[in-house]
Amino acid sequence: MYVRQTILKLLKFLIIICYNSALVSKVQFTVDCNVDIQDMTGYNNFSCNHTMAHLFSKLSFCYLCFVGVYGLTCLYTLYWLFYRSLREYSFEYVRQETGIDDIPDVKNDFAFLFHMIDQYDPLYSKRFAVFLSEVSENKLKQLNLNNEWTADKLRQRLQTNASNRLELQLFMLSGLPDTVFEVTELQSLKLEILNNVMIPATIAQLDNLQELTLYQCSIKIHTAALAFLKENLKILRVKFDDVQQLPPWMYSLRNLEELYLIGSLSPDLSKNINLESFRELKSLKILFIKSNLSKIPQGAVDVAGHLQKLCMHNDGTKLVMLNNLKKMVNLTELQLIHCDLERIPHAIFSLLSLQGLDLKENNLKSIEEILSFQHLRKLTTLKLWHNSITYIPEHIKKLSSLEQLYFNNNKIEVLPSHLFLCHKLRHLELCYNDIRFIPPEIGVLQSLQFFFDILQQSRKRSR
Repeated sequence: MYVRQTILKLLKFLIIICYNSALVSKVQFTVDCNVDIQDMTGYNNFSCNHTMAHLFSKLSFCYLCFVGVYGLTCLYTLYWLFYRSLREYSFEYVRQETGIDDIPDVKNDFAFLFHMIDQYDPLYSKRFAVFLSEVSENKLKQLNLNNEWTADKLRQRLQTNASNRLELQLFMLSGLPDTVFEVTELQSLKLEILNNVMIPATIAQLDNLQELTLYQCSIKIHTAALAFLKENLKILRVKFDDVQQLPPWMYSLRNLEELYLIGSLSPDLSKNINLESFRELKSLKILFIKSNLSKIPQGAVDVAGHLQKLCMHNDGTKLVMLNNLKKMVNLTELQLIHCDLERIPHAIFSLLSLQGLDLKENNLKSIEEILSFQHLRKLTTLKLWHNSITYIPEHIKKLSSLEQLYFNNNKIEVLPSHLFLCHKLRHLELCYNDIRFIPPEIGVLQSLQFFFDILQQSRKRSR
């Protein structure tokens, strides 16, 4: 039936072409007319002008061109029918690529239509094939996403991050392109504001992946992908608006070395946040929490035995119950930033392995407890900047191991000479205070390499 219709169309095409080709060339602007009206006008021969003849001639040629294209299409159809012999269009390759099993095969005219679409752009035929199935819209979105974000395009977006790793950042996409897992040189993957994303088992192709960043993302993970991350992932960063956004699978990453959690919680949740499952993170060495917690979470205490660096950035919320710090015997660096501390916590004096202490942006006014730092033989860096300290106690001279000392942005008026008995000081910051005089004893610090012009900074501050 389809062959007979195509042959009839082809015959009509040939008749139209022959008829119009023979006549269109005879269309003229001026035509000689012989009319027997000499008795009335005195003339038998007339020259008639057809003003629309030129336009009609052009339109006729255009018409023949369109008919010619139509005829060539019919010829191609006949060729396809007799030599290609495609009676049914199968979507087997689409099923393999998309994983959709219920795409129906099409026949006859519909098959030819799909053949023509596939010749123009295979992606269009895939989209239409997915449309014929009962699969959800997400499959079609994923197909479009993979086509838009090719592996080559993703490679062009690779950048070296602060950790000197090749990083790929994806921001506000409708999903996670499968082509990401073809970029095998990827070392760090940063996902921002992606919802309902499933990390498939193909992530195992990223042999070099060590760092994963999730900023306000809703992520699910395949079982095989989780097994891969347990063995390979070293650094995880999670930014959340709600504690429910913390991925539950992160607690099982046994080879994780660095964990960064960033997000504000409601006052009720800040008191009762539960991180007890951290005890499974046997390799965790660095824990960074930027939130508004009222106490150090139990999860941090569970990893106290092998934790080397702890940073609590509390956004001004008062941090209490710090006695748990005593359990972190291997801690080498401690940061308690913006925690509304009024005194140096006594629990810090038990951290004999401590090398660096940062108490930035608290409410410290007096630091007489600094005397107890003499028991921390390994303490080389002390940062008491951005507080309300009014004077430096004489006990500072007991800290003979100090190499870096930060007192900038306080309210210190007098620079005591006993400060310069810390002979190992290499880095000293005292700017943005109320100091008016620098004692000549500063010349004793033979190792000093960095020192601000504190008088000039003080004058700027007073203005």
